[in-house]
Amino acid sequence: MFNKLFGKKEVKKEETLIAPLTGKIVNIEEVPDPTFAQKMMGDGIAIEPTEGVVVSPVDGEIVQFFHTKHAIGIQSEAGAEILIHVGLETVSMNGEGFEGHVNVGDKVKAGDKLLSFDLELIKEKAASTVTPIVITNGDAVESLDKRAASEATKGETSLLQVKMK
Repeated sequence: MFNKLFGKKEVKKEETLIAPLTGKIVNIEEVPDPTFAQKMMGDGIAIEPTEGVVVSPVDGEIVQFFHTKHAIGIQSEAGAEILIHVGLETVSMNGEGFEGHVNVGDKVKAGDKLLSFDLELIKEKAASTVTPIVITNGDAVESLDKRAASEATKGETSLLQVKMK
């Protein structure tokens, strides 16, 4: 009753994450980096990109954007904290080949362009192009359903269904 009187909006508890990149879907356990493969950062999925553009997988807010532009954190409207980490060992590139299109605090909609990167440069300078997409606040997640597709199209393919506690 008070929520209606004072206009507090209902927080959604469930949402679908769409693919932030175009490419081949990889199980998180198959990521060639133990930090991600063993889910130390959280559970999720990964994509081996075929193009260098990252879009938002959800409606939410940019809560972290590493100065090296290789990783970005988004908090979804339902409260999921999502980390998109472009490639493996890309932090050592010190931002070379990466261009940010958003800033911390920006509100984004699913499909909004977040960053772009030089895929060929990453192939040359980093350990891998595989890009993990993980939910870092797993303790707040009730369930995480992974969609069974082999290819992802950025802004279109449904990747994960997240239900928050």
